[in-house]
Amino acid sequence: MSVPPEERLGFDIAQAHHVLMNAKATALRPTGLTVAQYSALLALSANPGISGAGLARACLVTPQAAAAVLKTLEAKGLVERFADAWNHNVRPARLTPEGTAVLERADHAAGRLERHLLDAFTPHDRDRLRDLLSRCRTVLDSAH
Repeated sequence: MSVPPEERLGFDIAQAHHVLMNAKATALRPTGLTVAQYSALLALSANPGISGAGLARACLVTPQAAAAVLKTLEAKGLVERFADAWNHNVRPARLTPEGTAVLERADHAAGRLERHLLDAFTPHDRDRLRDLLSRCRTVLDSAH
């Protein structure tokens, strides 16, 4: 069954995501990080030593994309990878002191944006929006 274009929600969801990512990219630009790099640093900060696959899951990207971001962050001196004594094929990553400092600046910039977004909604509106987005994920997950 076809859904008329004016009733479709996918474009609205994609548009909101696009605007959010552009706003984050703009907020993060002075820190020298992309949104993907910021996301990876944030995940590494919360989970030092996380595997590449775990980082990919935490950042909602493919393992290949996570590996590319890790490589760039390592080249920038923001992340260091170390050998795992038990598994030589795994190279866990952690933030360097410079990575921690850059993340603090980036998180401050991203936090201002998140605060601006939060302030546009009442606590009830936020809960309702989260509920609706959760329902979207559930419906879409069950569709395939």
